Amino acid sequence: MRILVVEDFPPLLRSITRGLREAGYAVDGSAQGDEGLEHAETGVYDVIVLDVMLPELDGLSLLCRLRDQRVPSRVLLLTAKDSVEDRVTGLDLGADDYLVKPFAFEELLARVRALIRRRNDHGAPLVRVADLEVDTVGRIVRRGGHAIDLTAREYAILEVLAARPGRIVTREEIGERVYDLASEHSSNVVDVYVGYLRRKLEHAGGSRLIHTKRGLGYHLSEEAGS
Repeated sequence: MRILVVEDFPPLLRSITRGLREAGYAVDGSAQGDEGLEHAETGVYDVIVLDVMLPELDGLSLLCRLRDQRVPSRVLLLTAKDSVEDRVTGLDLGADDYLVKPFAFEELLARVRALIRRRNDHGAPLVRVADLEVDTVGRIVRRGGHAIDLTAREYAILEVLAARPGRIVTREEIGERVYDLASEHSSNVVDVYVGYLRRKLEHAGGSRLIHTKRGLGYHLSEEAGS
């Protein structure tokens, strides 16, 4: 899953970006509102973590521009202002959640996970396909009750597919959702990681759950023709 962090205080920007990457997300960061807007308009982000007080273009103005353009990313506002009026203003302008500084990173991470579930239209933290379970809170994958050890990249691809079970996801969509701007990727790289993921999911004779739709992409389902 891909996240954009727009925060003008460099230590906090680095801290949030590093923490989210360590949690397995693809993360882009910006310290300027206008640059953040450009990223948000041209990239595909599940969540935008947005500071309210930004130079050049402030966070609320940036939020309004995104909603006017119908950018679908979920937006988590960060601010030092904690009055009810401030929170109501941000939410009325189109924010999906609001977090007051200072905050614990664990809470920010939990709110990001919740927004990703909402972005992908499944409110439940546990996704099941046949005997496969994907725990999007603990980022734990089990098949037939047995835990499967995945790399961060493999898990990210699986979560993208699990968010749309039975529906085709193109290689381009997968690449946009699991790689940040600093990463080089291609459809071949996606194919390689899907191959790794398949082998782990099918270990010990499990049936195939990730299916290829030639010329289109992949889908996660119990039946190959779904």
